Amino acid sequence: MGFEFKTDDKPFHMAFDHDNFDGEGLKEHAFNIRLPDGELSSKQWFFDGIKILYTEAILDRTTHFDWKGDTELISMHFNLQGCTSIQQDGMEAAFELKKNQHNLSYGTQAQGKMMFDELKMKSFVIQFQKESFLNISKNGNESLKRFADSIVAGKPILFSKANLNIDLSQLNCIHSILNCNYAADLKKLFFLSKTIELLVLQAESFNTIQHSNSTYLKYDHDKERIIFARDYLVDNIESPPSLIELAKIAGLNEYKLKRGFKEVFHQTAFSYLSDLRLELAKNQLLEGKKPVTEIAFEMGYCSLQHFSTAFKKKFAVSPSQVK
Repeated sequence: MGFEFKTDDKPFHMAFDHDNFDGEGLKEHAFNIRLPDGELSSKQWFFDGIKILYTEAILDRTTHFDWKGDTELISMHFNLQGCTSIQQDGMEAAFELKKNQHNLSYGTQAQGKMMFDELKMKSFVIQFQKESFLNISKNGNESLKRFADSIVAGKPILFSKANLNIDLSQLNCIHSILNCNYAADLKKLFFLSKTIELLVLQAESFNTIQHSNSTYLKYDHDKERIIFARDYLVDNIESPPSLIELAKIAGLNEYKLKRGFKEVFHQTAFSYLSDLRLELAKNQLLEGKKPVTEIAFEMGYCSLQHFSTAFKKKFAVSPSQVK
């Protein structure tokens, strides 16, 4: 079977065949499915015992779908929007991924509900066959080695008991995978490098939480407001609000916004915004469709010189050298 996905309201089923993991080269699939209460689109890539899956759903109302799988897989979950609950056979309890959360899991039998608590859902998942993951992670840090020991023992496990927050480095890595324009052979190599990078970032994120002295944000509501503040900054990248204005928009006091943002995203709000602007600018420069001046002003820089200075400081090359 591999993987089933269905609703109770109307007959709906799709399966991801385990055999897709086998074979050489890079396999790509994309599909759109009309759901009882909306539409789902998905892209997936298979190579070297690895599957990358990106899924979006747009719904007419909040709903949920049942799913189950019978394949032994290690899964990196990045929940970009919506809420997903996962129950692994052999685990004590289900784990739930909310917006902007990630985790790593191993299981041989799994089932659960994809609970779409918003009208839009976005999910990014990388799955490994056992041998592929153990080969990649064998030179990892102690946390990854302990996780690998559980896999070898056949014990279903979560990498982190508490879900971790998706930071800008991870988000940029995901975006670079989804927007990759390389030809098949180079794309496969690129995907492998980014898969390893995401695993490293995930392991480092876990270590950061482990060595953190305290957690400032105690309630889900406050975390949700911090993520809202981030999304508002991203949506208003050309003319962002001041920190005081952003705090009011998010419904937080300025101190909680500053400290909470640093806890969730590991940098200040405007450091995050600056890095995001430059990453987006670099991607547009690589595409080569717009002149440097247009990109600079689209990213909210008041002058080409200001943009060039910031760009060179971050990437050690000038924008013209990237083009």
